[in-house]
Amino acid sequence: MEEWKEYKLGEVLTIKYGKDHKQLADGNIPIYGSGGIIRYGERPISEGPSILIPRKGSLNNIIYSDKPFWTVDTMFWTIINIEVANPLFIYYSVCKKDFASLNVGSAVPSLTVPIIEDVDILLPSKFTQDKIVSILKSLDDKIEINRRINDNLEQQAQALFKSWFVDFEPFKDGELEETELGLIPKAWGVVSLSAIADYINGLAMQKYRPIEGEKGLPVLKIKELGQGNTDDSSELCSPSLIGEKYIIGDGDIIFSWSGTLMVKVWCGGKCGLNQHLFVVEPKDYPHWFAYQWTKHHLDNFIHIAKDKAVTMGHIKRGELDKAKVVVPDGTSMAAIDTMMKPLHRQIISNKIESRRLASLRDTLLPRLMSGELKVNEIENAI
Repeated sequence: MEEWKEYKLGEVLTIKYGKDHKQLADGNIPIYGSGGIIRYGERPISEGPSILIPRKGSLNNIIYSDKPFWTVDTMFWTIINIEVANPLFIYYSVCKKDFASLNVGSAVPSLTVPIIEDVDILLPSKFTQDKIVSILKSLDDKIEINRRINDNLEQQAQALFKSWFVDFEPFKDGELEETELGLIPKAWGVVSLSAIADYINGLAMQKYRPIEGEKGLPVLKIKELGQGNTDDSSELCSPSLIGEKYIIGDGDIIFSWSGTLMVKVWCGGKCGLNQHLFVVEPKDYPHWFAYQWTKHHLDNFIHIAKDKAVTMGHIKRGELDKAKVVVPDGTSMAAIDTMMKPLHRQIISNKIESRRLASLRDTLLPRLMSGELKVNEIENAI
């Protein structure tokens, strides 16, 4: 059995400080802070590969880059000893570390070079590292492919929606009639957003904790909606106490109407819907129709929320009544539905597959990185 050797992180990489980026002209080189990309500049601090570790801020937001990048002073970057370590292997190892628990800051979470250098890491041979990386990277690559495909599908769906329901391009040569929204195709109608779907608000889930012996359901809050999944830090609620009405599943349309306003199709599995979030349930209209129209009005809703003289901006239900929707006749709806529905379904399918792949990766990761699971045991199964 192959021997895995224990190293200190400082033995396999050299930690460097980020630098001020304010003098950099705009370009196409990503500039990273502890929260992610903050802007793009004209020149890199490194060509990569490198692991970027927060110095201040979100300490577990570890980033890997094998392309040119710049980092600001809230982020460390590293030079990896590639004779000893595969850079991606080190990244996967570092990702399963809880750097937040090493915080030495008070007001602002912080890490220091000595603390990071002292982190323990197990390494097998370079050959085994490469094999493990190939398995994990194959899963990450498929997730990235799905993301890119979905970006393209979303763009197609939005372009189709705009063409049919905003610009009315397929009906330019047809008969139009005047409405409160201007000229629209004859026999079409104008209704409110609240007329095409029910907007059901979630519950204050802190009142519905799991009862004794019950397996709790993750709570969907704004944080989870933004990241697209629940995690170990997500709160739990009681499925028996909240009832089916507030249990969300894959494909449900979720509209965050308070705080950070956003509209997304949820594909993060079953969870309980928290307050400040609507689940959007179409009334005799296609799923994509309710989603696209809600998203169409999002910018205006955000503008309204910003004007609220409160700490947390929000919109009221009355805004759903004021927001107008153009409804096509039955023949036109059937025609556009044949184009929009497959796009919408494929996006959901890709998101669900990516969640499954991420779950498989996260299950394999600690077992592979510790040597508990041997590469040859799963190579042919991936």
